[in-house]
Amino acid sequence: MPRRHRLVGLVGLAGRRVLGRLRTSSSKQVLLSILGVALAVTLMTTVSGIALGIGAENAIQSEGVDYWVVPEASTASSVAVSVGSPQLGETHSITERLRADERVEYATPVQTQLVRIAPADGQKTEYVLAAGIVPPETPTAVIGVSTAALTPGDPHYADGTYTGPRTGELVLNSAAAELLGVSEGDDVTATVGASTATFTVVDVRESDLSSGVGPVPVALVHLSELQTMTGSAQGDLADQLLVSTDSPSVKSDIEALYPETTVVTQTGLAVRGASTSSLPLAVAAVSLVVAVLVGVLFVATMMGLEVTADRKNLAVLSAMGYGTGSQTVLVVAETVIVSTVGGVVGVVAGVGGIALTNALTQDFLGVRVALFDPILVAYSVIVAGLIGVISSVYPAWLTWRTPTLEAMSRD
Repeated sequence: MPRRHRLVGLVGLAGRRVLGRLRTSSSKQVLLSILGVALAVTLMTTVSGIALGIGAENAIQSEGVDYWVVPEASTASSVAVSVGSPQLGETHSITERLRADERVEYATPVQTQLVRIAPADGQKTEYVLAAGIVPPETPTAVIGVSTAALTPGDPHYADGTYTGPRTGELVLNSAAAELLGVSEGDDVTATVGASTATFTVVDVRESDLSSGVGPVPVALVHLSELQTMTGSAQGDLADQLLVSTDSPSVKSDIEALYPETTVVTQTGLAVRGASTSSLPLAVAAVSLVVAVLVGVLFVATMMGLEVTADRKNLAVLSAMGYGTGSQTVLVVAETVIVSTVGGVVGVVAGVGGIALTNALTQDFLGVRVALFDPILVAYSVIVAGLIGVISSVYPAWLTWRTPTLEAMSRD
């Protein structure tokens, strides 16, 4: 028989043997192996969903904003890094062109930057997510914070010369004000790299912005004043554009503004670049390692016991012409099948875990911290198969150590 056909036959026999055990409940080891993998994959899927919820956001949320123009390269892999992200150029002039369109109610560039802010007494310094915008005449909300207290327009920009008067205005959300211990009317010092500037807190507003691990301290300032601090005045750079409109026909015009950009419709996205580290990746990596270790230890132990209990049947197969190599392939296939079944069960339970996590955090914290992506299904099943492959080493070794005559002479 060709080797390929023999391999297919062995895998089919392995599947029938596993199914037979599940139907007769004659093997607790198989059921426990499935349960062990399922629990490990459930935990991994749920934690990975939380990691996606922390790291997969890529746009600033603004009340009443219908479209965001973001660089095409702003993917989940770049979101967790606060430096080196793609930016848009000549944003003031582009925004003016958008505002001239009667279909557009409001448009502004947005630059986000993690800024070190210290109160006037200088006793503490904390990182705050600053968003530079061009405040409109009619107040709106960006990152959940009202622009009402900011002077409309962007005086410091001065038609691109950046020589106009600084307003020095800064609006904090309540999380940032509490973190810094400041209130309306207090002066603070903001630092980005070697650049330092003084601002006055002109308003403190409530905000429901959250990164998935708690409220995010944020501040609103005028765009040109933040650009001057970050060195992005050259080229008039910003991270994205926010456009509010009631006309869907505007989208095609927005898409033509910049090459290699993406126009994102309003879907409740949160802050881009709010993470200072690779926390989402680290969380997902730890959950993967834990799932593999727990799954391998559980399956290897249980399937090893199963091989020990099934030595007589394996010896019968040997007498029927199944060599040691074929028996080893059979045991490996059984182990992988059992792990994969556990993985499928774990994926279903993991999706439920994501939903339960969001329900609990919504009730107690007012935010949804986890995100389900269909890729988690394939990812979790592949990990379950990997657990099966690694776990199969031990039962395969036991199979090699099972002498045919010795096993048949027992019982």
